[in-house]
Amino acid sequence: MSEVPLIELDPLAADHHGEAARMRAAGTVIRVLLPGGVRAWAVTEHAALAELVADPRVSKDWRNWTAVRQGEISDDWPLIGMVKVTNMVTADGTEHQRLRRLVTRAFTRGRVEDLRPRVQRIVADLLDDLPRQATAGVVDLRPHFAYPVPMNVICELVGVPVPWRAELRTLVDSIFRTNTTPEEVLSTQRDRLRLLNRLVDLRRSSPGDDLTSALLAAGEADAEALTAEELVDTLWLLLTAGHETTLSLILNTTRALLTHPDQLELARAGAWAEAVEETLRWDAPIGNFLARYPLEDITLAGVTIPRGEAIIAPYSGVGRDPAQHGPGAERFDLTRNPQRHLAFGGGPHFCLGAHLARLEAVEAVSALFARYPELALASDELLPVPSLFSNSAQRLPVRL
Repeated sequence: MSEVPLIELDPLAADHHGEAARMRAAGTVIRVLLPGGVRAWAVTEHAALAELVADPRVSKDWRNWTAVRQGEISDDWPLIGMVKVTNMVTADGTEHQRLRRLVTRAFTRGRVEDLRPRVQRIVADLLDDLPRQATAGVVDLRPHFAYPVPMNVICELVGVPVPWRAELRTLVDSIFRTNTTPEEVLSTQRDRLRLLNRLVDLRRSSPGDDLTSALLAAGEADAEALTAEELVDTLWLLLTAGHETTLSLILNTTRALLTHPDQLELARAGAWAEAVEETLRWDAPIGNFLARYPLEDITLAGVTIPRGEAIIAPYSGVGRDPAQHGPGAERFDLTRNPQRHLAFGGGPHFCLGAHLARLEAVEAVSALFARYPELALASDELLPVPSLFSNSAQRLPVRL
């Protein structure tokens, strides 16, 4: 174990893709140091990571992390909100299937396609409003476009009232940041449970045509329905993953096209879906994710990872793995032959909302450039979100 390289990850993500390249150069399986001095493993190459996420010997349940069981990970650790939850992301086998099955119906391809007109209306309304959000001719697309598109879609789907959405966004932002103080961590956990329990109480007394109401109704008729804790944490998963990742995908695709005018011309010629797919590979919304805990000692790429130790998946990093994507993996290229990427994970835990994310991103980005054909970056200095998880910019200032 001492011969395996150890790399300390930057919680501010100041050089996200540079750090990912250094991780790949260090080895296929390496050790990483997380905030608070917590050690974990990282699998840095596409093929090995694809193998890992489909391996039944490796659990998604944080209760199998030895450090948690032994009390070494406190409830005020900056990353705890992305780890210690009880929903389909942290379940295995039949439990995972049970939790996933209850929400799958809302994300079938047909159900998602039915949302397209609503997505188009939300996008159009936001585009109409962009000039009013500009200061000295500059508007920040993150808060005024990339964020409200998926936030409005997922909140309508789940049944979150409009007045609650600003607080929800603040809580999600806190969960994904990895430079939070212990006090912020505890406060965020308390406030997110309060908000979600209010939502459950609201939809129990005033049910609507939304997923929260549907899950509550299922709970009265289905012996395998969600427990109270599972319901709250499932709603949290849908609301966080349902908008944070798509926000970053819309932002990253827009930034990539603005900085690659030759590729923007290809997109304008009809390759919007290709632009989104290439962004998923080249600049994926999820940087790193605490992914797996071996149920036994496993050997991967010649390195043995002991039972019960944490493994992170650097999803955006493996998107530029030259062993998978060729010597031009660092290039943003819409003409690239379609190749499998891991931006939505893999194995039985492949992202349930992948089709919805793609639909929202294509509709948002294509409409943005159609409405504002002279769109241009207003600054070359784009600071990253201070997060090991989210891979996007804090701001995307543009001139319409």
